[in-house]
Amino acid sequence: MRYLFSILLVPLVFAIFPVKLSADEGMWLPVLISERIDDMKAKGFRLDAEDIYSINQASLKDAVVLFNGGCTGELISNQGLLLTNHHCGYGAIQCHSSVEHDYLKDGFWAMSLDEELPNDGLWVSFLIRMEDVTDAVLQGYDSSMDEARRDSLVRANSAAIEARAMAEGPSYQASVESMYYGNQYFLFVYQKFDDVRLVGAPPSSVGKFGGDTDNWMWPRHTGDFSIFRIYADKDNNPAAYSEDNVPYRPKKFFKISTAGVNEGDFTFVYGFPGSTQEYVHSDAIGYIEEMNPKKIALRDGRLEIMKKYMSADQDVRIRYSSKQANVANAWKKWQGELKGLIKLETRSVKKESEKAFTEWALSGGHDEYAGVIEELSRLYAQVRPYSYAMDYYVESLNGVDAFRFAMNVGRYIGLNGTEGLADYAEAFFKDYYYPIDEEIFIFTADRFMEDVPDEFKPEYLKEEFTRLGSTAAVADSVFAVSIFTDREKTLALAALDSAKAMEAVASDPLYRLADSFYAEYAALSGPAMEINRRIALMNRTYMRGQMEFDSEKAFYPDANLTLRVSYGEVAGFEPSDGIEYLPVSTLEGIIEKDNPDIFDYDIPQKLRDLYAAKDYGRWETEGTVPVCFLATNHTSGGNSGSPVINADGNLVGVNFDRVWEGTMSDLDFDPELCRNISLDIRYVLFIIDKYAGARNLMDEIVFAD
Repeated sequence: MRYLFSILLVPLVFAIFPVKLSADEGMWLPVLISERIDDMKAKGFRLDAEDIYSINQASLKDAVVLFNGGCTGELISNQGLLLTNHHCGYGAIQCHSSVEHDYLKDGFWAMSLDEELPNDGLWVSFLIRMEDVTDAVLQGYDSSMDEARRDSLVRANSAAIEARAMAEGPSYQASVESMYYGNQYFLFVYQKFDDVRLVGAPPSSVGKFGGDTDNWMWPRHTGDFSIFRIYADKDNNPAAYSEDNVPYRPKKFFKISTAGVNEGDFTFVYGFPGSTQEYVHSDAIGYIEEMNPKKIALRDGRLEIMKKYMSADQDVRIRYSSKQANVANAWKKWQGELKGLIKLETRSVKKESEKAFTEWALSGGHDEYAGVIEELSRLYAQVRPYSYAMDYYVESLNGVDAFRFAMNVGRYIGLNGTEGLADYAEAFFKDYYYPIDEEIFIFTADRFMEDVPDEFKPEYLKEEFTRLGSTAAVADSVFAVSIFTDREKTLALAALDSAKAMEAVASDPLYRLADSFYAEYAALSGPAMEINRRIALMNRTYMRGQMEFDSEKAFYPDANLTLRVSYGEVAGFEPSDGIEYLPVSTLEGIIEKDNPDIFDYDIPQKLRDLYAAKDYGRWETEGTVPVCFLATNHTSGGNSGSPVINADGNLVGVNFDRVWEGTMSDLDFDPELCRNISLDIRYVLFIIDKYAGARNLMDEIVFAD
């Protein structure tokens, strides 16, 4: 989905009104944080730039990890104990869950190292260093080169830089990333650890309290955390899982503040924000305003189908919990994003700023930038029909599990033969439920056939739907008889030799339908990517123009899943007339929402008992326990699990969300509406201590106050 979205929004452009950044906007590269340190100190920060990022001494960066490629985590002990969000660890928790041992429902707590659970494929990476390598990446370039030669040179130079960096240490990985749309390049060197074990997780009625209803909303009362541990070999180096591995000894870990937060307190978030598009062209905003309602409607249907079956069967609920959460997350975000863009009149504001840039470019001495805005608008108009169709591809039949599985099995056999196919199939069918998938197939196929222009539909798919007359008939004659909707048929396929298995796959009616679908998608991506290439070239020029146009502005690069610092303060907000939100929620709100008749609000009885007895221990504050808080930090997807740190560099919270009214912050950050939501560390400790009774973990943590 991220790939499709980028077809329209690829390399983006900087805002062009000659105004300065709002107070807490920005996701800053740690290696350059010295440029921001005076502003941070003016707002209350009491450490130095070297404390945040250093390659000469242990610094806070050494306590932060990229968690499994999409979230952030932080080290909270000298034995590799790692804290992240419950939703980031959700897949691992689900994999260990069954009806007999439902760790999603009941939670999980390892009371010793021996009880910690290994997780196949789960990994974390520490950033070793980052550096500006622009000169090395562009070595050999001159202005006479065309774009193809420049791109080839950049790729070759980047590969050489990465190879040298990866040879520096064990399990090192390296990536050269473009910043400012190809005007600057940075090298990021990581060390990857593959033995990461589950240590603790609250029950979902705590860790996912409020479910999809509360997702992106405030006030929030979700105990969104899980605990893992990184293991290494006896020399403290990365190693594959082994019983001989020992807890990793980090260079740095966070001490935990028990003093809490108050309104106005300084906060900074250290993590890996995934993707922002703050400087996108106004025509791209127009496309989002057009397309979001259509994508929301497609996910509405899928979620309703899942909900119907999940509410009727506990086993189905467990198997589909992660899938349902994945579908719902973007679905709700798009709703808030659309509302925010309209409220801020983002498209109109950008049009005005683009007009100002054009006038500047034509004012004399800036001929290189004349016509840039108009050319970008023309290119976005060209890419729009492809983006529209491709969004429908992603949000319709691509959402059918068996549709994707059919293609994946074909690719698997092509690469590996049938060896291991049985295990691959078992993993798929463990979380598969045919009635849900069949209904989603019928629903999404109806929408695809009705809304996508004929010239963008696969010929074979059109022929089959015309021949059979309806999507229900296609489900009966294609979906229901397929190998890929039946566990036993797929396992029988795994028993064949590779040639016969591939022959069976190629003749399967669902595979043939899926093959035509994805082949047409690939065909559409060709012209879209060519337009994308021209947009990228235009935006590189445009970026240079922005820096000339507003030379006093402190530009920051858009997020791209590289380590960043954002800073702000604890603050409530007023989302609309007559509504004012306080910046802190408490245990009282959990009890107010508690409802045994609603799955997402049915808290554990033990939590009710602790509340009734007011048994809060040292985590009591003014007669209750703080749960979550709001702040003005600029965050995005990927910041889930990020440490929220106070002015002294101690951990006060775990970032996990943004407010619904501010989800347009990936495109347009508004200091009045945009707030990140963090879990108060005192609620984490209350659950570990008083609810779970995990004294082994409490004894391992170091407190700052």
